[in-house]
Amino acid sequence: MRTDIFARLDREPEPPKIETPRMSRHRIALFGGTLAFYLAIVIAVLMSSWLVTLDWKVMLFRPYQQWPQIHAFLDYYVVLGQRGPTAVMVACWLGWRSWRQHTLRPLLTLGASLLLLNATVGAVKYGLGRLGPHYATQIGSAELFAGGDIFPSGHTANAVVTWGILAYLAATPRARRYLSAMSAVVSLGVGLTTVYLGTHWLSDVVLGWAAGLLILLGLPWCEPMITRAENWIFAARERLSARSRLVPAPPVPAGDPQPVPAGQPAAAETAAQDQVRPPLATGSRPAAVAVVTTATGSRPRAHTTPPAHPGHPARSERTPVTPAGSRRPPHADRTPRGGTAPARPVAGG
Repeated sequence: MRTDIFARLDREPEPPKIETPRMSRHRIALFGGTLAFYLAIVIAVLMSSWLVTLDWKVMLFRPYQQWPQIHAFLDYYVVLGQRGPTAVMVACWLGWRSWRQHTLRPLLTLGASLLLLNATVGAVKYGLGRLGPHYATQIGSAELFAGGDIFPSGHTANAVVTWGILAYLAATPRARRYLSAMSAVVSLGVGLTTVYLGTHWLSDVVLGWAAGLLILLGLPWCEPMITRAENWIFAARERLSARSRLVPAPPVPAGDPQPVPAGQPAAAETAAQDQVRPPLATGSRPAAVAVVTTATGSRPRAHTTPPAHPGHPARSERTPVTPAGSRRPPHADRTPRGGTAPARPVAGG
């Protein structure tokens, strides 16, 4: 057994038994509390409460002007919340895990979480239509239903889901704790970075954290659908493999002999038999041709069967031919049967 670090790159001989998370009472309680917090933030912004006033105070403080020395670093750090780059990085890691563990569950879980993220966060974004700090028109206003798309923060919610899915799919409790802490730090930093850059209100970031956490907490409800999708994909792959094993016969070019099913004489052999047959006399009836196939699988041979004539036995009308290579000389005075003998000279005249 290999003990070095490269042994982790080998494919496991059989799929491991990975425990699927379930909706326990603790998880349901967390989901309910996070949902209540989510609704409270939305209501507070709709009512232009103290949360909107805090948004304006932070925006007017202009953090990017207070600490300009970290601006260049945070421009790159915020990429950890962009959906495209983060989805590609995490998909590569989960794709390797899927190949190694003979399962599609990691990739399908990532796809289901991103689908839920686009559906839920996108619906609220375009439904409330809040403008960002750089496009605000009235101080103290919530800037809702103005054609914007920043509430909740997509960068923050995407960071919570994309990096949190690694903790959700962790195989051991220890790895789950470490990955949960890492995803929390990354998503917290991405949210605060958007506030620093002035692209989001503080309430956008808080709602983005809640939106991403709701998706992670509700993923166990999607596990039956993920299992059915995995079984369907594997079944489709088996069907395609079975069809590919049935290789069709290659097409025969025009002019080449066509394949003949077993038990039937080939067309070339039939033509050869026709050439071997003697020409029939004028007025005679065609002879019946019988094809005989031996039990040993030898080539069929053809022989002519003379037709039955009433009143006299059937005789061949052909002139006997001396076989090639025979030492017996031909008899010039022998006449064919049924013919008229030529006149012989009488001795002694």
